[in-house]
Amino acid sequence: MQAAEGQTASLVERVRDVARAWDCANGDEAFPTDRLRTLIDLGATRAFVALNDDRAVGELLTVLREIGRADLSLGRVFEGHVNAAQLVHAYGTPAQHEALQRNVDEGRVMGVWNTEPAPGMRLEPAGAGHYHLVGAKSFATGAGHVDAALITALLPDGGKQMILTDLADARARVDNSGWQVRGMRGTQSGTLDFTGMTVSDDALIGRPGDYEREPRFSGGAWRFTAVQLGAVEALLRHWRNHLVSTGKANDPIQRARIAAAIVATRSAANWVTQAAHLAERGAAAAIAHVLMTRGVVEDAGLLVMEGAARAVGTAAFFTASRIDRITRDLGLYLRQPVPDQARDRAAAAWIEADCWGDDPWW
Repeated sequence: MQAAEGQTASLVERVRDVARAWDCANGDEAFPTDRLRTLIDLGATRAFVALNDDRAVGELLTVLREIGRADLSLGRVFEGHVNAAQLVHAYGTPAQHEALQRNVDEGRVMGVWNTEPAPGMRLEPAGAGHYHLVGAKSFATGAGHVDAALITALLPDGGKQMILTDLADARARVDNSGWQVRGMRGTQSGTLDFTGMTVSDDALIGRPGDYEREPRFSGGAWRFTAVQLGAVEALLRHWRNHLVSTGKANDPIQRARIAAAIVATRSAANWVTQAAHLAERGAAAAIAHVLMTRGVVEDAGLLVMEGAARAVGTAAFFTASRIDRITRDLGLYLRQPVPDQARDRAAAAWIEADCWGDDPWW
């Protein structure tokens, strides 16, 4: 399911070209339908179902960064689609692999939705290999816009099962009215009520517990850090351009401030690159490295957001400003679950490993 080498290399360049154009204008903050269609037409949504070698990992990393530099809402939608495709590829049956290939070839876009309001999602047996869904999913990126969603629900025995749901006829079930946020508005991460929908055994992906199976569950977070990194890099570039265009580039205070931001951003890029390759190789150190990378990228993002605001001043807060748009979107996207716990787990793993200086992950 991997695109041919020449095609994928060409894809990276084409995505970079359109992303640069998108970064020159904010666009509206509705769901990025047209931009997503461009990615579909370029072949991006079908190119990374399987990552067979380091080259493919590097290309996905580049595409995620480029999209993140241009449009974080689009990056969140695209990263969710890649996550869904890779989960089906990793845990699905041969027949489900064939169906996945047809879907991505047809340009269908998927999401992964795990968050849910109480009392949660359930699968209730409905006889003859069918189940009724009971419950809803919240913070559902692309609700009302994506074609399918890989969701989780509890079986009667308590096991958490992945289900690939077709959303072609589910628009009436969507409620995006509560998605009133300062940033990432375009993700349309509302709520979808699945109660009453029926699915068959063919929609069940993998075994109970596969969704949270390690190292894929924690290690896969490298993808959203790549999207976030792209936005941090774009914000740093717009900050630099402001200093040059306003004649402030020779101010030593301004140079000292942006120097710290450059160091943090370049460091974050190194961490994300290493995290991507460790995670996709299934290395023993992958989880700890990815968990630490989350915090490294967050720290860089916060430093660059504050530095850009201080350097640019009031102009950074006008709605037409790319700095304002990136800052609002990035400020929300950086708010990933349990950041302190993630860093604590990583630090504990580093301490326990006792491999300072002679292990390639360090």
